[in-house]
Parts: sequence; structure tokens; C-alpha cells
Amino acid sequence: MSATTLSETKSKLRTRSRVQVRWSRVATYAALVIAALFYLLPVYMLFITGMKSFQEVSLARMWDLPSGFHFDSYLQAWFGSEAQGITGLAHNFLNSLVLAVPATLGSAILGSMNGYVLAKWKFRGSDLVFTLMLFGMFIPYQSILIPLVKTLQVMGLYGSLPGLIFVHIVYGIPITTLIFRNYYAGIPTELLEASKIDGAGILGIYRHIMFPISMPGFVVVMIWQFQSIWNDFLFGVIVTSRPNVQPITVALNNMAGSYIVEWNVQMAGSLLAALPTLLVFIFLGRYFMRGLLAGSLKG
Repeated sequence: MSATTLSETKSKLRTRSRVQVRWSRVATYAALVIAALFYLLPVYMLFITGMKSFQEVSLARMWDLPSGFHFDSYLQAWFGSEAQGITGLAHNFLNSLVLAVPATLGSAILGSMNGYVLAKWKFRGSDLVFTLMLFGMFIPYQSILIPLVKTLQVMGLYGSLPGLIFVHIVYGIPITTLIFRNYYAGIPTELLEASKIDGAGILGIYRHIMFPISMPGFVVVMIWQFQSIWNDFLFGVIVTSRPNVQPITVALNNMAGSYIVEWNVQMAGSLLAALPTLLVFIFLGRYFMRGLLAGSLKG
């Protein structure tokens, strides 16, 4: 085979390889786009139904576009309507913010401290303590509702937002401890030994060394906890007894009438209730992935 023929053969092989790689990439992106559109269908349904009037809503025409861009249902879901007996979600939206932000911060900080101690300051029975702590993740919430209510009543926290914040902080500790313990386990012990030589104690090492380098873990934990707390319904409906302190998920359930459900208002309210968690994943999703890749869930 001459040099010219060999060169042409190599060129054809390279061209064929590039074409195969290009088509493989196109097929991959096409599959991802199809999957994304499939998972966005509920959001699309919420949006277009919220744009419709009550007369336009029907099961047979559920996929049809609205007659126009009408935001009356969204305004009604947000501010409410005294004429139709619908309570708006605005106040309960603020309740969920007041609930989710401190509960997320509290569970993240406590989980970080627990993970730090269990990973780097081993003591007798530490593995047993960690196992028992994780056991709390597998106890069904329904099985502890009665003792939970009794405990909150004794503490004077039942029926209030502080009581609901306390519940979410406590039930967030197992998963946050697991994430941070696995994260801190990958940090070299020599770093802590050098700090001890310099005179730093257990709190000094955490404050000046472990806390600053654990931001990827905090990002993962706080995004996870925020969406879990925001979307919770069971604890919200059990712990809070008055409408003015209930989170938005409970208020959304209460929007449904006894005889007639205005699905356009209900759908608009559902989209408004889901908007914060959607925005969190849209704008902070890449940091969530970076935190996972940094080892937040590895062990």
C-alpha cells in the first residue's frame, strides 16, 4: 500500500470517527431534551391551567392553550377572594419562609458539628451513636405523631411556627450528619494534627479550618433541607393548628372548596407554592452538583 493510499485511508477513518461522535452527541442531547420536556409537563400544565378561566377548565381540553394571558387566577390564589371564600397564599408564603430559612440553617449547622465530631474526634461508642442517629431516618413519621404532639405540648411549642421549626431541625439532623460526616472523612487528619500543634482546640479547628472548607457540603445540605422543609405537608398540618401560622402547603390544601374546586385557582396556587424550590434548583443547581462532586455524599 502506497503512502498516499494509507494517508487517504487514515483520513477516511478519522472523518468516519468524527461523524460517529457527532451523531452520538446529537442522540445524547436529543434524549436529554426529551426527558427534560417530559418532566416539565406538570409545570406546563400548572401554568396553562392557571391562565384559564373556570369555564375553560375541563378534562377533555386540559392540554389546550388558554384563550389569552389572564393572571386573574394567580392574583386570586395569592390575595384570595372574600366573595368566593378563598383565602390567599401570601401570608402562608411568608410563614413558609420564616419556617424554612431558620430550620435549614439550624439543621445544617448542627449536622456539620455532629459530622465533624463523629469523623475527626472519635470516642468510645461513637459508631453506635452514629448508627442510632441514622436510625431516626428510617422511622415512619406517622408512627411518632402522637408522642411528637405530646412533647410539643409539654414544651409549650404546639400549634406555633417555632414548634414546627424545632421539629424540622430535629428531623433534619440525621441526614445532615450523614452528609457532613462523609464529607469530613475525606479531609486529611494531618491538617487537624498540625492545628493541634499550633494550639487550636476542638472548637478552634472547626471554626478556622473545617467550617471554611466545608462550603460545598453546606450548599448540598441547605438545598436539600430547604426543598424538603418547604414541601412538607404532614408536620405542617399536624403541628400548626391555626390558619395564620400554617405553611403554604397546608394553605394550598385548604383552598379546595367543599363542593366545587376551582382548578384554575388551585393550579395557579400550586405553581406559586412550587416556585421557590424551582428557582432554587434553577439558579443553584450547578452549585448543588459541584457539592456532590466535591464529595459531600461520598464516604
